[in-house]
Amino acid sequence: MCDLEPVTVEMRYKIQPRKSDAEQALAANDFDPFAMRENEHPTTDNETLTHLLKASLGTGILSMPIAFMYSGIIMGIFATIFTAFICTHCSYVLVKCGHKLYYKTRRTKMSFAEIAEVAFQKGPKWCRGFAPVAKFSILFGLFLTYFGTCSVYTVIVAKNFEQVLEHWLGYEVSLRLLIIALLIPLILISWVPNLKYLAPVSMVANVFMGSGLGITFYYLVMDLPPIQEREYVNLSTLPAFFSITIFAMEAIGVVMPLENNMKTPKNFLGICGVLSQGMSGVTLIYMLLGFLGYMRYGDATGESITLNLPVHEWPAQAVKVLIALAVYCTFGLQFYVCLEIVWDAIKDRCTKRPTVVNYVLRTVLVTAAVVLAVSVPTIAPFMGLIGAFCFSILGLIFPVIIELIVCMDTGFGAYKWVLWKNVIITICGIFALVFGSLSAIKDIMKVYSDTPESK
Repeated sequence: MCDLEPVTVEMRYKIQPRKSDAEQALAANDFDPFAMRENEHPTTDNETLTHLLKASLGTGILSMPIAFMYSGIIMGIFATIFTAFICTHCSYVLVKCGHKLYYKTRRTKMSFAEIAEVAFQKGPKWCRGFAPVAKFSILFGLFLTYFGTCSVYTVIVAKNFEQVLEHWLGYEVSLRLLIIALLIPLILISWVPNLKYLAPVSMVANVFMGSGLGITFYYLVMDLPPIQEREYVNLSTLPAFFSITIFAMEAIGVVMPLENNMKTPKNFLGICGVLSQGMSGVTLIYMLLGFLGYMRYGDATGESITLNLPVHEWPAQAVKVLIALAVYCTFGLQFYVCLEIVWDAIKDRCTKRPTVVNYVLRTVLVTAAVVLAVSVPTIAPFMGLIGAFCFSILGLIFPVIIELIVCMDTGFGAYKWVLWKNVIITICGIFALVFGSLSAIKDIMKVYSDTPESK
């Protein structure tokens, strides 16, 4: 008995320190998915941060002032922080689960849909049969949302140029002709081969958007009224605030493509990681624009803050052009999500001249997006409905479901805090789904009740 006692003590001390999943896997089989990952053109941390900023700083930021009008100027600050925290946390959870599953499956990278599929496959018996359904649902939702977003971006670029051209020319310009004219430039930007070479384009887009927002801030800080003239808290229309803010900030579709293409993917997470840095900056800009926009215009705040700018002044016209150029440069990043989904589905069948097939696919997808925009220039409200449905499920509900399944073999922590946390996020996702859909349906009804003349 005495001889066995030291062994027992030694074994006890060996298993006491709790190791991370990565350390346990490395100790067991020396498999490091991050060291073994092969990327022909990996992106640096700064390039990934640039893409993340561009993905999150879309045209939705221009609706933040009216979102603050719905929430109240003080409530808007706290509600923006809460929304950003939820969206960032769900992205964090998705990537963290992906890292755990890399070790379990000995794979070096996975897409959003593959993470869901593997999580269900490795989970309890009752959920394994749902793995194909989970994968298909995510792929279908992501493609539908981002392909539609590409069409909407085409319309947004054309509309901004339309407004400026009509002001200077003095007569109406056909919106559909402007959309058609964008076909060749959009095809060219879709031909950028990968995220590594797309990083400078995203940087240029950030410069354009930053310049446009800078001029907008110039208008907003002039003649600010006292804060006492604005509502501090408005609970009755708070759901409308969340429906605008969630879908403006949400970028779940680009998270895994960005992580998969990083040279140092471990740096994506962490308190000072790429995700935290990017979303912290995005949150500050969203709060600042929303606060100042509502402070400046009050109840007269437009659906997009650019509608409040004096169109006859050249700085306001410059804002429209700069935002149009920023959206054009962002098209490539949004399009990359669609391309990756379709290419992954067909690349095994295209062993002969895969590069040629890939570029033909890019051209066909862009052409289809432009044709959709020409056919339905009022597509934006419909995409609002699809976005409300898909982003609430894909961006909020699916990541926490994946986390619950992945954590079933290790437990949910003290007092099952992971379980309760994810229940709260799921409820938030359901609210976002309901109120976002209602808001989008109202927008659709408004568009078609006005019966505008199509040009």
